[in-house]
Amino acid sequence: MIKWFTAILGYVFFRFPGAVLGFIIGSLLDSTDIKSGGNFKKVFSQDEKVTPADFELNLLSLSSIVIKADGTINQTELDYVRRYFVSAYGKERANATFRTFNEIIKNRQVSAPHICMYINQHTRYPARLQILHFLFGIANADGSVSSSEAEEIRKIAGFLRINFRDFESIKAMFFKTGDHAYKILEIEKSATDSEVKKAFRTMAKKYHPDKIQHMDDIHIKGAEAKFREVQMAYDQIKKERGIS
Repeated sequence: MIKWFTAILGYVFFRFPGAVLGFIIGSLLDSTDIKSGGNFKKVFSQDEKVTPADFELNLLSLSSIVIKADGTINQTELDYVRRYFVSAYGKERANATFRTFNEIIKNRQVSAPHICMYINQHTRYPARLQILHFLFGIANADGSVSSSEAEEIRKIAGFLRINFRDFESIKAMFFKTGDHAYKILEIEKSATDSEVKKAFRTMAKKYHPDKIQHMDDIHIKGAEAKFREVQMAYDQIKKERGIS
C-alpha cells in the first residue's frame, strides 16, 4: 500500500520523523480499502475503512502538537495521554503505542492540516467534537489551559472543520469565566428565558452520549462529561435567573 511505501521512503531520507510524515501523506493517497479491526471501524464512515493504527497515529500526532504548544513537555500531560490510551486500548497495546508517541513528541515536522484532512475524510462530526474535547483535556491536565495551548487547539479545530460556536462551547467547559455557562449553551447573556430553555434542549441533544454509541467506551465517557457540563451550565443559568 502507498502509505507503507512512503513511510519507508521517508525513513530512508529523514529517519523516523520522515517515516511518520511519509505514513501520514501515504495514508491520504492510499485509496485501497484496508481491513479494519476491533471497535475502531465504528468511528469511521461506512464507505471508508482504516486500521486502528491509523487513528491512533493521527490522534497521537495531534496530542503532541498540544503538549508542545507552550514550549515545554509537561509530564502531567504525557501521563494524561497514557491513561487515556490504557483505558481505550489496554496496557500492553498502550505501552507499545507510547513507544511510537515518544518518537512523535520529538518530531517538529508534524503537520496538523494533513492529519486533520485525513481525519475529516474518515470520521463523523460528533467524533471530531470528541477529539477536540480530548485535546482540551490534555491541555488542562496540569490544572489550566495556557493561551498558547488554546490557540493551537483553535487551529486544529479549524482544520477539523468544527464550527466556531461548537469550539467556543467546548472551550468554555475548561475556561470558567463569568459567561462560560452561556458560551457552553452557545447563546448570549441577553438571551430570553425561553431562548435559554431552547438552547439547553439543542445542546443536550447535540452532546448526548447516544450520538456516539458507535464509538469505544472511552469516547462515550468523554461525551458524558460534555453532557454533564451542558446540564451544569443550564442549572447555573436557571439559578441565576430564578427559572423554574
